[in-house]
Amino acid sequence: MKRIFLILFTGLLMIACNNSQTEEEKPERYTQNSDEINTLKAAISDYEKGNWDAMKKHYADTAQIFHNSKQGRNIGYIIQQHQESLSDLPSYGFIAEDNDFERVTTDDGNTWVNFWGDWKATLPGSNKEVIVPVHLTAQFKNGKIVREHGYWDSAIMTMAMQQNDTIQQEEE
Repeated sequence: MKRIFLILFTGLLMIACNNSQTEEEKPERYTQNSDEINTLKAAISDYEKGNWDAMKKHYADTAQIFHNSKQGRNIGYIIQQHQESLSDLPSYGFIAEDNDFERVTTDDGNTWVNFWGDWKATLPGSNKEVIVPVHLTAQFKNGKIVREHGYWDSAIMTMAMQQNDTIQQEEE
């Protein structure tokens, strides 16, 4: 009887050890601290500084970027759009204390970083501030962004710019 108990105990111990090794070998499914998060933070920082060459380096050459669109664009096109749309703004960027990042690994083994933040810009002439909530999600391979989706309500900025133009025209 002691022998049967000892064999069962040894078997259970081996199974438990094998299960714990399997758990350790599994990739981390969720974190708020990773190299990929740091890469997206660096890309956002380069965007805020207007350091377009540095921003471009965070993206794979074949990266597809979908900002409020179902049509993917390359990073060169996105940078050109940013340069044109931001050129008249005295200041713009994300409110740092409102930013949130997470990295997730999907069941298929894909690595994505999600970002939520509030983008703030100062309008020319009036110095009025506009705040727009933004969500970005970026897929990573080999340390580079290969796919990015960005969502925000562009009507908030459009309406603020129209109001700003109307006020400036009335003052003239």
